[in-house]
Order: sequence, then C-alpha cells, then structure tokens
Amino acid sequence: MSGFSLKRLALTILIALLACSSSFQACSARKAMYTRQLKTIGKGYDGYNYQDPKLMDEGNGVTPLKNTGSSTFNVLHFGAKGDGKADDTKAFEAAWAAACQVRGSTMMVPSGSVFLVKPITFSGPNCEPNIVFQLDGKIIAPRSSSAWGSGFYQWLDFSKLQGITIRGKGTIDGQGSIWWNDSTDESESETPTAGDSLYSSKQDSISGELSAKMPSTKPTALRFYGSSVVTVTGITIQNSPQTHLKFDDCTGVQVSGVTVSSPGDSPNTDGIHLQNSQNVVIYSTNLACGDDCVSIQTGCSNIFVHNVNCGPGHGISIGGLGRDNTKACVKNVTVRDITMQDTMTGVRIKTWQGGSGSVSGVMFSNIQVSRVKTPIMIDQFYCDKSRCQNETKAVAVSDINYVNIRGTYTVNPVHFACSDSLPCSGVTLTTIQLKPAQEVSQSNGPFCWETYGQLKTNTIPPIDCLQRGKPSKNQLHSNGDSC
Repeated sequence: MSGFSLKRLALTILIALLACSSSFQACSARKAMYTRQLKTIGKGYDGYNYQDPKLMDEGNGVTPLKNTGSSTFNVLHFGAKGDGKADDTKAFEAAWAAACQVRGSTMMVPSGSVFLVKPITFSGPNCEPNIVFQLDGKIIAPRSSSAWGSGFYQWLDFSKLQGITIRGKGTIDGQGSIWWNDSTDESESETPTAGDSLYSSKQDSISGELSAKMPSTKPTALRFYGSSVVTVTGITIQNSPQTHLKFDDCTGVQVSGVTVSSPGDSPNTDGIHLQNSQNVVIYSTNLACGDDCVSIQTGCSNIFVHNVNCGPGHGISIGGLGRDNTKACVKNVTVRDITMQDTMTGVRIKTWQGGSGSVSGVMFSNIQVSRVKTPIMIDQFYCDKSRCQNETKAVAVSDINYVNIRGTYTVNPVHFACSDSLPCSGVTLTTIQLKPAQEVSQSNGPFCWETYGQLKTNTIPPIDCLQRGKPSKNQLHSNGDSC
C-alpha cells in the first residue's frame, strides 16, 4: 500500500511540473508577441520608434504623444541635435524630403530646442500640396563665414510649392549683426534671454571662425518663390542680414500675427518684401527694422495691408520702381489702419528716373503717425546713390488717395516730387491732420512739384501747393511702355 502511495505522489508531482512549464511557455510567448506588436506599431516611416498612445496608460503619469502618425515629421527624429551648436541642416533636409511625399503633412520644429541651420531650400515642384512647417522652436543662422561660401541670396528658401504654411510660436534668427557691422564683432543686437541659454555659450567656441569677413552678398532670412496659397502666421523673424521675409512670384499670400524685429540702424533689413506677387493680405503684424516695413515692388497687384504696426523703419513703400530704365507695374494697393512711430517716412511711392510703366489704384487710409520725418511722400526722383543721371522717362503715378492721415512729423508733412515730363495725377487728400512733434523747433511746410489732384477737405497744414485738376496735354508725354 505504501509503495502505491509513493508512486501516486510522484505521478501527481510530475503532472504539476508539466502544467506549470506549459503555462510559463504560453506566458513567455504572449509577452514576446506583445513586445513585437509594440515594435511594429512604433516603427515609423523613418526607422525611429514611437509609442502608440492607445497602448499607454494615461493614469501612469505619462502623457500620450500627439501627432505621432505618419504625416508628422519631427526634425529630432531625423537626427537634429537642437543644441544650437551642431549643424542640423541635413536633419532638416531629411525631414523635408519625407514630408514632401505626404499630402497635408507637417514638418515639426519643436519648442525647447535651438537648431543651427545653414542655407537650405525646401523645394517642390514634386512635393505634395498643403504641407505645414510647424515652427515652435528656434532656428539660427551660422555666424561663421565658411558656412556661407561666396554668398547666398536666401537663407531659408521655400520654392515652387502649393499650399505651404509656416506657423507656430517659434523664431527665425538671422544673427545679422555680424553682417551689418562687417567686422568680427560678436555682440548681438539685443541682450540674450533665458530662452537663449542653449546656444549663447557657443560664442566663445566660434570666435576663431569669425576672423574672416562675411560675403558681400547678404541673404534674405525667409523667402517664398513661385508658390501659391502661402500662409505665414504667428512666428518671429529677427536680426536678418538683409530682408526678413520675401515673397517673389507668389499668389494667394496671407501673413498674420508675425513679428519682425531688428534695430532701426540695421542696413537694408526690410520687414516684408513683395515682388511679382498678387492677391496678398498682411495684417495683425508688428514690424520693426532698418528699412521699409513693407516694400511693394514691380509686378504686384491686389495687395491689402491692414492693422500693422511699423517702427522703427522707413515706413510702408511702393518701390523703388523703374531702376536701370526697367518697366514696373503696380496696381490695386490698399494700406489702412496702420500705426507708425519713429520712421523715416510714412506711406511712400518712390520711382527712379528713366523707368517706365505705372503705379495706380492706391489707397492709404487711417494712418496714425508719431514722430515720423515725412508722413506722406511721392518721389519720382528716387536715388540711393550719391548721384543719379537726369532722365525724361518716368514711371507714371496716378489715382493715389490719402484718407485720414493724422499725427506728428519731424521734417515736413507732405513731399510730392513728380516728373516734369510725366506729372503725378489723380492725387486726392481727405482729412489730413499733421502737426510738428513737440520736440521739433523748426520744420518745413508741404512741398509739391508737378502734382495734380484734389483736396476733398481742409487739411492741417494747408496743402496749397497741390495743383487742382489734371495736367495739360502738353505736359503729358508717353513713357513709351505702359502697363
């Protein structure tokens, strides 16, 4: 009996061991399968691992990752360091190449990082439409001359795209002081903030690279070329070597909530430059720079600028047009609800002698100026050189309207200098109230030369120099190449 009991006990133990072993293998197999599923789900198009938010427990203190689908391309996942020292250009190129292939994709430049990027082109035309460049971090330009070679016209260039958007709360910093000074001075134009700490320590390490002069060709910080349905919103562009934001040969442009910032004495640093572009709206934007806050050049039409703050800078300008005897055409421009302070001019049209074409259909309204040298200006003798040759041909200027322009000036309120051979016509002024700034002890009155039009209301000061009506036929000479 005892022998039978021992055999039965041994058999029971054996069965139990086999059952446990089988259960352990099943558990191990399930664990392995679960691990493989995580890796498969997390394996992105770019070979980097992501965590599926559905597999994460929101109660464990870990926030699920957002925008981790295949349509979001984070530059950090393509090797960007984001420390403000390492060259992140290749990572940006790789992220763009991936985003370019996906319709409606987002290229992410995340907050909390500073990315050093050399001159780069984000180009179509083979890209899918409606790409979003989400800028929440900071992009800085290199300060060493070796990074620029013999020179580039653009730093960050978006070319031949359809439906391209740059948005976010981030910053594009051209670090332009090294260009403006044309010296080895490393000082920034503004005091670094706590947010700049990631890259401010790099200054000592690169001081040796700054011994060579920067190229004579200064780049625009951000340019869009040959693109349609372009949106720029929310971002800051600062300290560009030259123009901050440029649109060339673009249609359907919208700029809003943008801040441009550079010192008032930084040379040629236009805020927003438009050329050969149509159907453009710029609004709710702050522009402080060393040249025109907004510059509207040849080939532009249907331009609407409103609710913009400008200063310091040179004001909002159409031109210079017709340089080197070229044809220039600008029409249908509205600039309204603008504030300006401490600018060289307010609203200005400037053309070169010898040019051809025309500027027409322009409305400047609701402009508030403070300590502006010359708030209202038309200058058909524009010259940015020490001396320019006198020419008889001119870009025609007509149908120019000024409504409700108020505030203070420091030099003269109105300056109309029009061509002898092709006088300005159709210039109307309504509700103009301009007074010398309090600190100005002596100022000049309005100046007009060959300017024809109408005073629709009394003005302060009286603009008696404006000639009523239209120029005589004897004064009108065809410019030979009208628009």
